[in-house]
Amino acid sequence: MKLLDIVHPAARILTDIARSQDAEVGDGTTSVVVLAGEILKEIKDHVETGVSTQTIIKGLRRAGEMAVNKIKEISVSTTEGSEYDTLRKLAATAMSSKLIHRNADFFTKSTHHTNDTIQLLTSV
Repeated sequence: MKLLDIVHPAARILTDIARSQDAEVGDGTTSVVVLAGEILKEIKDHVETGVSTQTIIKGLRRAGEMAVNKIKEISVSTTEGSEYDTLRKLAATAMSSKLIHRNADFFTKSTHHTNDTIQLLTSV
């Protein structure tokens, strides 16, 4: 991707987003590109009908706030139930990356054991 000479502004934005996601997290590039592509697709009609960019940006910021609020609303407590099961599920979700998916069970257990060790060492 680094060697591509991308001219189209929307395509350049998508490649920049993918590079940023890859540099920051190392995974999820497809997800952010699909999401950004859908956002661009949705705002295209507004741009073409002359809606000001300030209004569009204000709307996108509001949509982001609404999304964060919805995530908070539907989030579940990690203190309910067995701590082991909760940590195992959290680790399994984090380990669903394409980079280590094949060995997710091993890494999930390893993460849990590491957490136990850290808790033991910090409680002394």
